[in-house]
This record gives sequence, structure tokens and C-alpha cells, in this order.
Amino acid sequence: MRIGYFLSTEEYTPAQLIEQAKLAQDAGFSALWISDHYHPWNDAQGQSPHVWSLIGALSQVVSIPVTTAVTCPIMRIHPTIVAQAAATSAVMHEGRFVLGVGTGEALNEHIHGDAWPSAAERLEMLEEAVHVMRELWDGGFVNHRGKHYTVEQAQVYTRPETPPKVYMSAFGPKALELAGRIADGFMSVAPVAEHVEAFRKGGGGDKPVQGGFKACYAETEDAGVRIAHELWANASVPGELSQVLPSPKHFEQASQLVTPDMTRQAIACGPDPAKQAAQLKQYEDAGFDEVYVANIGPHYAELIDLYKREFL
Repeated sequence: MRIGYFLSTEEYTPAQLIEQAKLAQDAGFSALWISDHYHPWNDAQGQSPHVWSLIGALSQVVSIPVTTAVTCPIMRIHPTIVAQAAATSAVMHEGRFVLGVGTGEALNEHIHGDAWPSAAERLEMLEEAVHVMRELWDGGFVNHRGKHYTVEQAQVYTRPETPPKVYMSAFGPKALELAGRIADGFMSVAPVAEHVEAFRKGGGGDKPVQGGFKACYAETEDAGVRIAHELWANASVPGELSQVLPSPKHFEQASQLVTPDMTRQAIACGPDPAKQAAQLKQYEDAGFDEVYVANIGPHYAELIDLYKREFL
């Protein structure tokens, strides 16, 4: 199982994200994930730089693969524009860029005032969006009149020799079925073997499966729990709330239901490498090919150094 590093745009400035990417590559991490958000999950996280600007900058400082985790190409940004951005990114990264996609969260996608569609409709929109993007990557002028999108005489001129791979995030059975059918790989932040199996049996075969988790390096476990709970209690908000809550303020309210003990159980906190090893093993046992670790809080250099010493 390959180990990559996850750049959290919700928490860090552009300069800090670039620094983390360089540190991660130098330490031996095999690839990068980078989140694509319009808002952070809460005000304490406090950042949300534009992912495509950062992906361009990353092309100048690292040579390991980069995957968006994940882009939602159905509402906030039209799939024609995502297709152009992904093609340019793939050119700049010399083919090492992967477009990770999903059906998104209201937190990021409702900002133009559109109604937030049901999960079933968002899956339908995502399937059509991926079709549109792949048509554009094939070259030539594209005209498309579908149920959700209209494209008129559009052509992406700056394209890589090989179209970008599209990996899909999925949780429920309908999403897993779609991922197996249309995606070049599967992404998840839950080490669930049944999801991996459903993707592979649904058409995914031996395509790559990527996972990701949060960690919080600190001098002690208790200190790590305090930092993680302040910044990422939202990671333990249950059910579909993460998809339907529309603002950071709503996530702050919902996160009041999350206790520090819940954060302690959910996130590997402190300096003990055994806690990181336990998280990695969950993904390995579930059948993941790659796993990406994100640091919470100010001590990202220490976490990267721990992985360099212990796992890379």
C-alpha cells in the first residue's frame, strides 16, 4: 500500500500548503491529495484558497502525482470549466494529475442560490458531467444538450497527450454502482472493505482504490485531542449532515454534539507512531491501494518527519 499526503485547503494558507507539499515529497510520500472547497467546515479552520491556483503552483515545486479530493463538477463550477482546468493541470503536471470527483456538499456548492438537489439527482448530474468532460478531453468541438447541461461549440485546446483519469468518491450503494461503472478509480475516507468490494464487483475490477484520514501531531495525545477537537470536530458529525448543511456556522452548531472523546476515537492524536500504524492498517486490511494522511494543526512538519522515520 502506497502512502501519500493530504493537503487540507480548509485549514492552511497557500504558502503553508506549498511548504507541506515540498516537505512531503522530500520525506518520501508517494503522492498528494488536495481538497477542493469554497468554504472551510468552520471558522476555526479559517482558510479556503482556490484549488486550481494551488495545483498550478504545485506543478512547479513537486513531481509526485496530485489528485483533487474531491472536486464537485456539477453546480459551483460548470463541467466545461472543470474539464479545462483539469486538462491544464494534467499538462502542467506532465500527466501526473488525477481528477477526483464527487457529488459535493451544500457547504460549497449552494453559493449561487440554486436549490440543493437530492443525492439521486446529484449522481445523475455527476454522470452527465463526467461524460461532458471526457468528450472535451477527446478533442474537437463539443455540442451537448443533456438533462442538466448544455454545451455549445466548446473545445479545450490545451490538453495532455492522455486524458486525465477520473476517480470518484462514493459511500452509498447507488454511488458505488456509478463509481464502478464510470470511474477510473475509487476514493473514500472510510476504511470499509464492503465499499471496496462493491466498487470492484460493480465494474471497478483492479482499478486503484484510494483512502484518506486525519491525524493530529502534538507533544501529547491530550494536546492533540484539544487541537483536533477545536479544528475538526465536524469530522464526526453523523449521517448526511455533511452533505446538506449549508454554512460553516451550521457545522459549528452540529459539532457541539461531538465530544472530545469522540474526537479521540476518530482521529490519531499525539506523537505515538502506533496510532498512525493502526489507522494505516485499517485501510490496508480493507483492501486500499493508497492511503493519504492529513495533519491537523500547526505541527505538520513533525507529522511528516514521523512518517519519514517510521513508515516511508
